[in-house]
Amino acid sequence: MGRVTILRDLIGIIKDKASQSKAALVSNPKTLSLHLALLRATTHDPFTSPDPRHLAAVLSFGHSSRATASTAIEALMDRLQTTRDASVAIKCLITIHHIVKRGSFILQDQLSVFPSTGGRNYLKLSNFRDNTTPLTWELSYWVRWYALYLENLLSTSRVLGFFLCSISSSVDKDKEEEKVSSLINSELLKEINSLVNLVEQISKRRDSSHANDNILVDEVLGLVGEDYLSSIKEVSIRVSEFRERLSCLSFVDSVELVCALKRLEDCKERLLSLSERKQVLIETVWDSISEIKDQVGSSNLYREEGRLLTMRNRKRVSESARFGEQVLKHGDSVKFSSGRFLSFNNFSFGSYESIESCG
Repeated sequence: MGRVTILRDLIGIIKDKASQSKAALVSNPKTLSLHLALLRATTHDPFTSPDPRHLAAVLSFGHSSRATASTAIEALMDRLQTTRDASVAIKCLITIHHIVKRGSFILQDQLSVFPSTGGRNYLKLSNFRDNTTPLTWELSYWVRWYALYLENLLSTSRVLGFFLCSISSSVDKDKEEEKVSSLINSELLKEINSLVNLVEQISKRRDSSHANDNILVDEVLGLVGEDYLSSIKEVSIRVSEFRERLSCLSFVDSVELVCALKRLEDCKERLLSLSERKQVLIETVWDSISEIKDQVGSSNLYREEGRLLTMRNRKRVSESARFGEQVLKHGDSVKFSSGRFLSFNNFSFGSYESIESCG
């Protein structure tokens, strides 16, 4: 096995040298430096992570024209989708992750629209397999999981309107809270559901012990761990906003929110070991999630034999100040002093019989 591994490593080195020589011969002189930087950042060596200097060189092409940035993304995606080597694939994904976190706006923009159709599994790695050695077989799992995670990250970023976890997209917390408070309930639910999808994908990762402390897997988990902290922060802002809206949530919105928060709670145990930073803050957020879920469930509904039932007779509707006067028409909105909006769109004053509980 040792000789096979050594032979494979030698073949990998030869492939890297051959690829760089080929690029020097056939590449356009204007893009030669780009292709060489990309090849050097995504070598066949499974025991070394991408060199920070080569990653910086790739990222530097985002500080030029949009055409250059587009060429950089196309070259990266072409290498990712044509390689059959697990080490090369995972290094390409790490490079994509660095673009999300540290890339220029132009580079991130070109990444977000590649390909133009977007959609699920657009990285096309759900069937990736490299069975050359036990290590590459294990790395193949991480390629598939990491690609799906990055697809979720990009999808969530589109929903939020900014690149989640990006240094360049970091905004003042007060401004973020103000933006979130201006969203209507359906938009806010869409954002929190997207964040839940991302957190769920993080929680589905395999125990990294199978990779024998491989440096590539360790780097992937380090990057994802940082994203987890950012995701939890965004979840916290939206959960706090829902706390302000408990009295004006419709039955349907209440059920959807409870389901989303329950899905989050189901991920908690699998996420405890992901990050050792800011544990007090993270635990506070989880407590808040549990508290809001219980408050939403008890404010309008109660649980009976696995179903969520409304507590009021369908003919009796509260005329408290929370609903305003009956002169309000369908579609009207009321802005409170806190800046929250109460929308009467899609709000039914008749109670529902029942709805299946969130499983």
